[in-house]
Amino acid sequence: MVKPTLLLSSIVCISLFVFSACSSKSKDAGKKDPNAPKPAVKVEGYIVKASVLSQDIEMPGSLTPYEETQIFSEVPGRVTGIYFKEGANVAQGAVLVKLFDGDLQAQLSKLQIQYKQAQQTLGRYEELAKIQGVSQQEVDVYRLSMNNISADMSIIRTSIAKTSLRAPFSGKLGLRNISMGAYVSPATLITTLRKVSQLKLEFTVPEKYGNKMQPGNTISFSIDNSEKKYPARVIATENNIAEETRSLRVRAVVDKPDPLLIAGSFVQVQIPLGENDAALMIPSQAVIPRARNKEVMVYRNGKADLQVVTTGIRDSSSVEITTGLKAGDTVIVTGLLTIKPGAKVALSKVNKP
Repeated sequence: MVKPTLLLSSIVCISLFVFSACSSKSKDAGKKDPNAPKPAVKVEGYIVKASVLSQDIEMPGSLTPYEETQIFSEVPGRVTGIYFKEGANVAQGAVLVKLFDGDLQAQLSKLQIQYKQAQQTLGRYEELAKIQGVSQQEVDVYRLSMNNISADMSIIRTSIAKTSLRAPFSGKLGLRNISMGAYVSPATLITTLRKVSQLKLEFTVPEKYGNKMQPGNTISFSIDNSEKKYPARVIATENNIAEETRSLRVRAVVDKPDPLLIAGSFVQVQIPLGENDAALMIPSQAVIPRARNKEVMVYRNGKADLQVVTTGIRDSSSVEITTGLKAGDTVIVTGLLTIKPGAKVALSKVNKP
């Protein structure tokens, strides 16, 4: 006969063994098999298709005067006359400022008297030379003296002309920086003169569009707070690409500027590049920017494949792919931050262009 104490101990041991076995099975069931295949990540795709793209780009630019110069005096002197109004239009050659020239005028008068006297003396000596009253050498000496006086008069006249500051071209004057009686030097800025009957438009374009900026090409631009488009004509480009920005500087001319167009204004330049009938456009969010290039995730045989691409023209939501993709490829547009190259993916939705 089995004792009750021994029977009770056996029952307890069997219960503990059964409980331990069940717990182990539960833990084993909760563990994942590392060798088990991972489920495919659900993503959205976009099928690449050739479409018509109007290749227009928009670049910032600025308006500048067609001609612009600062007015300085060539000689120092005291201002005796100011013959222009601030902001007024002047014609080429118009006198703007007059400096004191009284001393120069006195020197010129003295030389004129000496020249007249030398001219009379030369005339008498030429008459005497005809009857051999004087030698030819004496005649030549007086002729040389008269010519020297004439040269001195030309120098004085040039100095007098420098006391009259004239407009080098027709244009609009800026603010006046001098007053009557002021003493000016060649370093004194008197005013500025700008030709505003025409304006220049300066902007830059990316390197790849540089060959399309040919002289004579027509572009358009607009200003802030206005929907009006203004035409401009390309006249020249810089002869090299800027290394810092990889862009080309372009200059155009606005032949008939509107009164609203002011030199120095910021504008938006619209450059027509024609149409591309086989442009490959994809959503902008599908492009992954890298330090050296740009990449996209392409869906191939149920996996995500990383592909290097070259982008072209952008619009508000799409970007052109010039190399790296072909029509019919499917690019992944969601989950790009979590998907690794070679990962299994499943297309939950495919958007067609």
